[in-house]
Amino acid sequence: MRKLYFLLPVIFLACKSGTSTTKENEVKINAKPLEISYKVRENEISDFLKYLSSDELEGRETGTKGIEKAAVFLEDFLKKNKIKPYFKTYRDTLTNFESPAFNIVGVIEGTDPQLKKEFVVLSAHYDHIGLEKKEQADKINNGANDDASGVTSVAAMAKYFSETKSNKRSILIVFFAGEEKGLLGSKSLVEKLKKQNFNLYTQLNIEMIGVPMKRDYLAYITGFDKSNMAQKINEYTGKKTIGFLPKEAEYQLFYRSDNYSFFQAFGKPCQSVSTFDFENFDFYHHVSDEFKVMDIPHITAFTQELLPAVTKIAVSPTQEITMNK
Repeated sequence: MRKLYFLLPVIFLACKSGTSTTKENEVKINAKPLEISYKVRENEISDFLKYLSSDELEGRETGTKGIEKAAVFLEDFLKKNKIKPYFKTYRDTLTNFESPAFNIVGVIEGTDPQLKKEFVVLSAHYDHIGLEKKEQADKINNGANDDASGVTSVAAMAKYFSETKSNKRSILIVFFAGEEKGLLGSKSLVEKLKKQNFNLYTQLNIEMIGVPMKRDYLAYITGFDKSNMAQKINEYTGKKTIGFLPKEAEYQLFYRSDNYSFFQAFGKPCQSVSTFDFENFDFYHHVSDEFKVMDIPHITAFTQELLPAVTKIAVSPTQEITMNK
């Protein structure tokens, strides 16, 4: 997640433990959700996240050798799972960063002749903040939660769609660079997509889902009031998957991740889903944000629970997710 600067000390002091709001109670639950037989494998989640947050990648700062290794890893993953590059290669060069830097972008073509012209974007940022400048025992900001956890979940969803061919709409899989530098990767990409008249239906961005919340819903969505995304996801899963987090609204997290670049460019429902609630994780932009503090069963269960929702988003005959007026 893009740095919160001076806000975090205030946030942690101001947090309260309440979990019930009027908005949460407005969420609609469908008694008959889409059933998904596909199972997300815990060992695959673990292996993927462990490498992406390893010391070998030196904190994945944009423009460094560490993030280059991460880029190769993600390219190999997409290739192995027979997901095609959206551009000539998987690498989408950032136009707004001096050193060579790349988003990694793949596409899973939709199976419906008409709906495949519409795109669902599933995304997360694979960069982090790199090495500490001051001398200390541990200098590597591994970024396991921020946002190797989100990349891991999106990769698992990409594998699901690649294997099941269950998407009528086309799906753009995007791993952004430059998020920590000011949403640079997403800003660069949307400029290119706009020139192509890219037909965006919606974007679901996954941000910091490495540990669970102690609430009566699985995750929250940024910009809760901007669209009916939360309500539709809960209809599709048949559970209280998404709730309203007051702190998200108070600190305007909608504007702090790569969903915002897409929203600005396309004016469509583009939102981030997260389980970082300012109470459950003490290592934001800290060297202790490491694999060993990640909850692998939670990440696996989170991804599994979202599969009915992302599937319905990709197959609904009409555009059911809409902006609120």
